[in-house]
Amino acid sequence: MRITVRVKASARSEAIVWQPDGSLTVQVREPPVAGRANAAVAALLAGYFRVPKSSVRLVAGVRSRQKVFEVRR
Repeated sequence: MRITVRVKASARSEAIVWQPDGSLTVQVREPPVAGRANAAVAALLAGYFRVPKSSVRLVAGVRSRQKVFEVRR
């Protein structure tokens, strides 16, 4: 399944919030430097959907706040 994610990096706490349009807002503590925030979002999504980290892949938006992740179950 593909999920649209809006990322808030360098947040005080980590959280996943579903939006009314079906997208997610994900807050991570990692800064948006050298892909650290993207890796933290992928790990958080893997835990949320209870799949291994290798099953979560960033499809689009590597350098954007708006991203598309693919989660394979």
